[in-house]
Amino acid sequence: MKTKEEIVRNWLPRYTGTELADFGKYILLTNFDDYMQRFAHRFKAPIKGLNRPMQTCTNKDGLTIINFGIGSANAATIMDLLSAINPSGVLFLGKCGGIKKSTEIGHFILPTAAIRGEGTSDDYFPPVVPALPSFKLHKFVSQKIQERNMEYRTGVIYTTNRRVWEHDTEFKDRLKKLRVLGIDMETATIFMVGFMNDIARGALLLVSDLPMTPEGVKTEKSDKDVTARYVEEHLNIGIDAMTDIGFKGEHIKHYAF
Repeated sequence: MKTKEEIVRNWLPRYTGTELADFGKYILLTNFDDYMQRFAHRFKAPIKGLNRPMQTCTNKDGLTIINFGIGSANAATIMDLLSAINPSGVLFLGKCGGIKKSTEIGHFILPTAAIRGEGTSDDYFPPVVPALPSFKLHKFVSQKIQERNMEYRTGVIYTTNRRVWEHDTEFKDRLKKLRVLGIDMETATIFMVGFMNDIARGALLLVSDLPMTPEGVKTEKSDKDVTARYVEEHLNIGIDAMTDIGFKGEHIKHYAF
């Protein structure tokens, strides 16, 4: 195999245990098996790739959810591999830590941009290129949230490769100076690699912890509570948005620069 197209068309099935023809045109991304199980149960659809690095599940409406794992390297991998099927839109349903004092557990965030602190995206674009979502995709997700009479936050997310930092006061002081709304490990990478591959992309993040204070650091107990209280709504918004966007949403045009 010499070309990128040859590689990704071979590797997407290899990584997921799913044939190219079995993917839908719209994609939900997640890091968590619980989202996969809820999706599969709702649509009575099988989860594929249980013995592979990534798992998929596709409903009869042509919507596929993928558990790609955690971190920016995996985020870059799945966004590269998805170029094999040229999806019409990709929405990341991720969790993030709330940084600002006004941010509360259970808040939803539609990032207006992400700071590329993870390093992975530097292999795709120079550091001066901003990590941005596709506006029309985010606009449609926003409409779906508003239809539920729910609030959401907008702002900048900091994406890092560093998982254990909650003890580091110097790092936390830097986050404060950057005035970011939240922190995660994938959003900037998804935006940049999606941009590289001409894939319409977005992220709807659930604030799952408040790591700037010792009592706000995520624990197994607190994570289970967040899952029980907020994950179903998070998933439902993503399903509704990515199911309806092909019928009701504005056409998403890709511009080449």
